[in-house]
Amino acid sequence: MSLSSETTPSRSPLKADLLLLLVTIIAAAGWIFSKEAMAGMPPLLFIGSRFLLAGLILAIFDARSLGQLSTARKLRASGVGVLFGGAMACWSLEVALSDQLGVIAFINSFGILLVPVLARLLFKDRPPLSTWIALPTALLGFALLGMGQPGATDGFTIEPAQWLIFGAACLFALVFNFNSRLVRNIPALPLTAIQLMTTGVTCLILSALSESWPAGISLDILSWFLASTLIASTLRFFLQIYAQGLTTPSHASVILMLEAVWAALMSAAWFGERMTLIQMTGCGLIFTALLINRWQWISRLWRQRRVAS
Repeated sequence: MSLSSETTPSRSPLKADLLLLLVTIIAAAGWIFSKEAMAGMPPLLFIGSRFLLAGLILAIFDARSLGQLSTARKLRASGVGVLFGGAMACWSLEVALSDQLGVIAFINSFGILLVPVLARLLFKDRPPLSTWIALPTALLGFALLGMGQPGATDGFTIEPAQWLIFGAACLFALVFNFNSRLVRNIPALPLTAIQLMTTGVTCLILSALSESWPAGISLDILSWFLASTLIASTLRFFLQIYAQGLTTPSHASVILMLEAVWAALMSAAWFGERMTLIQMTGCGLIFTALLINRWQWISRLWRQRRVAS
């Protein structure tokens, strides 16, 4: 969610790689935790409570830095947090509606490809050539996902949850772009804490306006909620921020692409989800597009490893 600078004072590549790999596994498990928790909680109530509590916990970890931020910086961070709240609202609704978490996890990763495109529109940055090769590859994958719905007989069909996840991916790309500039002036941990809390408040307001809250929550659902909050949010973001401080954002983003792969595997193991051959091809094309998008950094890392060995 937040980015550190491309140049870091002290790097530990192996440690960063292992931590980021752990982050992808935790993030993927968060899809399972969330789906189980939303079996007994309205989606917006769940995601709002989860992020507000996670943000408060992170704020306690770095209360000193948070207190030193100017009001203007807090307001800028909160503004992006509202945008992130919109993205997470779409994400929570899509997870609640969908019966194929693995598929929507791959669609969600589409946001990575939109980051340089939006950077071009918003900040006049020039995307690399690989972006324009990756985008049509990913769009073809998205089309195949629509054609490969189990039991579909009308050709191209995108279920409502998949449109929601596509909208969330677009909002995530916006958040990524704004945060890449905010983090230059705001430390990553207090920035993340503010945005998680703002996201929580935003989703809770939307929930109060549109959802009926349950009179009580079972111990089983509460356990999934706490796992989502403490493990998939607080621990995940804490480890991700720490690991990104040991490497560059470009290197980190290559590893973080694995979240969709783990989510698909975990969904298959936990819920017994199965993809059609066309859907697997579509997911494969989206993942290939992610690799194409990061080919410049992947090839650079490969050369560096060869020289080091």
